[in-house]
Amino acid sequence: MVLFSRCPMCNIFWKGRNYKLAGMTKAKRPKVAVFKFASCDGCQLSILDAEDELLDIAGAIDIAFFPEATRRMLRGPYDIGIVEGSITTPHDVERIRDVRKSCATLITIGACATAGGIQALRNWKDIKNFVHIVYTSPEYISTLDRSMPVGSFVHVDYELRGCSINKYQLIETISGLLNNRRPNVPTHSVCITCKMNNNVCVMVAHGTPCLGPVTQTGCGAICPSYNRGCYGCYGPMESPNPSSLSERFNQLGETRHDIVLAFRSFNAYAEAFRRESDNYEK
Repeated sequence: MVLFSRCPMCNIFWKGRNYKLAGMTKAKRPKVAVFKFASCDGCQLSILDAEDELLDIAGAIDIAFFPEATRRMLRGPYDIGIVEGSITTPHDVERIRDVRKSCATLITIGACATAGGIQALRNWKDIKNFVHIVYTSPEYISTLDRSMPVGSFVHVDYELRGCSINKYQLIETISGLLNNRRPNVPTHSVCITCKMNNNVCVMVAHGTPCLGPVTQTGCGAICPSYNRGCYGCYGPMESPNPSSLSERFNQLGETRHDIVLAFRSFNAYAEAFRRESDNYEK
């Protein structure tokens, strides 16, 4: 009998230990590759942090390329490609296009790969100034003027948000692909998770600015659970209304600059957050 457990972080269900995926034999196991671009490696570490759950999935796939975890590097093509990190250099552009060609299905993981990451804050400034300040020989530096998500350059099949990602969402996505079904990854707001956790709303009760109403769930509402406002680690929820939230921030006494900073963090260049911060910077 196969048991299912509920992920306490994002309310999705995943299969318990010692299960086998139907139709998957050793000879037919899909090849999976994990690639890194501009990032901190945190999302790749989240994969390794899955531990027991990862061992279950590993029995149904062949991890062919994962420099963070193994010395064995098998050439493509690959059935599933998992990409962490944003695109920041001309070489990155060429490489991500090669990755896309070699992968039947491409999954981007984390805020860097899905929204440009914290390094996308440079997108509002002149990158040449940074290069001249940081490097003694800036003429050797080749970089794009912006840090962009993977989806700006190639087609992406699935995006997993977060800084860092929820490991259960990744397991659910891979499990869904292996079973020819759509992965069940929630896209509702952190507010729903707060209600499920019986949290008192920090914005209503304490007047604490919180991005929860416009942020996608996945973290388990960690910050509001400790009476802190949500920082938007998982980026915009499905159909967010950031302008309404900004008005509420105004009522709480937040300045225009405060609102700009609130939306410019881990997912600053996600469209909904970028547009709202631009509106308040003008």
